[in-house]
Amino acid sequence: MFPYDPDLLAAVQTNPQTIADVVSVMQTIDAHCVNGDGLKWFNLLYMQVTQAVEARVSANGFLNPAWMAALDVVFAGYYFRAIETSLSGQATPGCWQALFARRNQTGLARIQFALAGMNAHINHDLPQAVVALCRADQIEPQHGTTQYTDFTALNSTLDGLIQQAKIDMHLRLLGDALPAVSALDDLIAAFSMSAAREAAWDNAEVLWQMGDVLPAFNAYLLSLDALTAAASEALLIPVP
Repeated sequence: MFPYDPDLLAAVQTNPQTIADVVSVMQTIDAHCVNGDGLKWFNLLYMQVTQAVEARVSANGFLNPAWMAALDVVFAGYYFRAIETSLSGQATPGCWQALFARRNQTGLARIQFALAGMNAHINHDLPQAVVALCRADQIEPQHGTTQYTDFTALNSTLDGLIQQAKIDMHLRLLGDALPAVSALDDLIAAFSMSAAREAAWDNAEVLWQMGDVLPAFNAYLLSLDALTAAASEALLIPVP
């Protein structure tokens, strides 16, 4: 779709080990993507989120900063793999493909891509990342745990980044102004990072309980992708 896609593919085929590694991949993506590429605007917002996590980890601002750092790296891997599968023609979750298929539609708004990416990544990928890390650490994801407390401690910071993005990215991809009032504004106003992350944790608890029943686990993931894809499609409806 874009001439630099092979460079993006090479960038996401690395194996980040630290938050700094994750940020480096995101910086590479940002450096390649032009303004008319919708991926640029989700990637930019996600990079800001990741840098906020990195700063808090560095400041020892969590009860278990090592766990939060590990979650950040595991979580980012789902985003990078979605890019990799899409660019290499492999099966890609529908919630992500909704964004990738429209990357070059310059009539859409930057904030539409930013929020559609957040929708896909949080509602579909984050529950899986939490479960994967909890399995590795043999810790059940539960409300009231140290992990949950750290997980929710970020919400106010992340909500602030989303609110600023709603202002800064309220433009079409190439920088053209949007209509003063549109149906998009209702969709933008309805998006809550805190609510999405709470739902993701709830879904992680459900997936954990299904861990020994693979058909049920996979069926739940498919339904989660379908619901998240529908939300992404709604977020990516062109603005007149």
